[in-house]
Amino acid sequence: MGMDYIAVYEGDDDGSSVKMTPGKVQRLGVKTEIAKPRIVSVPVRAPGTIQLDDRRVAVISLRTEAFIDSVENVTIGTMVREGQPLMRLYSPLIAAAATDYLSMLGFKSDAKSLRGARQRLLNLAASPTLMDDIERNREVPLTFTWTAPRNGVVLERNVVPGMRVMPGDVLFRIADHTVVWALVDVAERDLGAVAAGQSVTVRARSYPDKSFSGKVALVYPHLNPSTRTVRVRIELPNQDHLLLPDMYVEAEIETGSNEPVLAVPEDAVIDSGDRRLIIVDKGEGRFEPRPVETGRRGAGYVEIRQGVAEGDVVVTSANFLIDAESNLKSALKTMTEGGAPQ
Repeated sequence: MGMDYIAVYEGDDDGSSVKMTPGKVQRLGVKTEIAKPRIVSVPVRAPGTIQLDDRRVAVISLRTEAFIDSVENVTIGTMVREGQPLMRLYSPLIAAAATDYLSMLGFKSDAKSLRGARQRLLNLAASPTLMDDIERNREVPLTFTWTAPRNGVVLERNVVPGMRVMPGDVLFRIADHTVVWALVDVAERDLGAVAAGQSVTVRARSYPDKSFSGKVALVYPHLNPSTRTVRVRIELPNQDHLLLPDMYVEAEIETGSNEPVLAVPEDAVIDSGDRRLIIVDKGEGRFEPRPVETGRRGAGYVEIRQGVAEGDVVVTSANFLIDAESNLKSALKTMTEGGAPQ
């Protein structure tokens, strides 16, 4: 290797270390750095789109045949509140059940019969306020008010006054936009670093100066074979309704931990595939190769789990030359002690 050997006395040689003169160290350009605790974290970036939270979407349909009497001034895109009137309708079946409930009240029936009559109305999805009105006014209204089941934005309106609707017909669809999902596609190579609960920063192309914070809610258990990506769901608060469904976003998932770990520069690790070595500078021109166990990588550093202690000085430049010289020295020593091969 073109290196000048210098004398090594008994007790100084451990069989694998290499000793060089200061001049040779300088000519090789050996650089070192101290192993110390650092935060090793690399964000995983992935593109995606905004989607509605399925759990915050409500469909309004009837459980019986009915006729629409009137519809409130509610259209697609209108913000509605829970309990806000949407329409008035007439249903023969609901009217019959309400009349039965009123008769039970008039005859002062036993509690069990009264509960049964009330439950029949609830089974038809009648509003609890209808029962309250019947109890207060002692009469059955000709038409019944249907209200919004939750706060949200109207996505669909499929009713007009005078129309006949059948059980199961979707009359309104309302979605709460205060919490939305960002569905992003994470590359297969980054999947091991992503887990539920990690913090995420999301940026939308529509708002280049804004960022939105969320959490990884779910890593889907399926791989897309054509793109080699895995879908990841991120929950995002959206109180201002700035994030809209199908909007393009870029997610930055914070992987790893904010706790410092013992780390060295990536250039200090010699990775041959089946082993990983670090050259430790022991001072006075002596260098010792050490096998190490590595962990996370990020920001130019590698976590060292075993093999190097805090405060050790590791070689970050010319370490391949030193490792080669160490291997040559070990081979020559083996041949000397065991004799020449037959």
